[in-house]
Amino acid sequence: MADVRGTPSNPPDTPGSPMPRSLSIADPAPLGLAAFALTTFVLSVINTDMVPASQTGAVLGLALAYGGIAQFAAGIWEFAKGNTFGATAFCSFGAFWISYWWLVEHDLGGLGEDAYKGVGLYLLAWGIFTAYMTVAASRVSLAVLVVFALLTVTFIVLAIGEFQESTGWHKLGGWIGLATAIAAWYASFAGVTNFTFKRTVLPTIPR
Repeated sequence: MADVRGTPSNPPDTPGSPMPRSLSIADPAPLGLAAFALTTFVLSVINTDMVPASQTGAVLGLALAYGGIAQFAAGIWEFAKGNTFGATAFCSFGAFWISYWWLVEHDLGGLGEDAYKGVGLYLLAWGIFTAYMTVAASRVSLAVLVVFALLTVTFIVLAIGEFQESTGWHKLGGWIGLATAIAAWYASFAGVTNFTFKRTVLPTIPR
């Protein structure tokens, strides 16, 4: 933070300065979690068939802009804060949503009759990544651990649904995805609220 006394070695911030002189940045985790939660929620509602699959296009803008770009940006700021877990998680899942946008918008129709195998492999690979991130999440907080544990199950169930071409498994993955989104929203809500109120209003139970 800038020295309000304005000593020559550490002058105060002034309007028009090319860069702020603050040595700290706001916690990017609530943004990353919110971006992940909202995009996951919308897609999961479609996966449960509460909204028909023909409306999948409604999630593509979110996947690119919010789940993708905004979450990836949160990951970059986690790098700046020195948080390896947060940086890896948010950059990876930001890239996941961008790749999902690209897959649905550009490639899915060209994968042919075996598309379900490619999508199943895609989901399975993300499930493996999320599983080992869950191990690390166990040392972050209970709130974050719940998010990653549920997300791991979501990916695995959706992968099974693709490999078996089963609407039942697909719907189940949608419902677990909704639980994942709610857990992520809670963690985001807790981060914003606890910071704003300067006290623990919503516990996350650090590990």
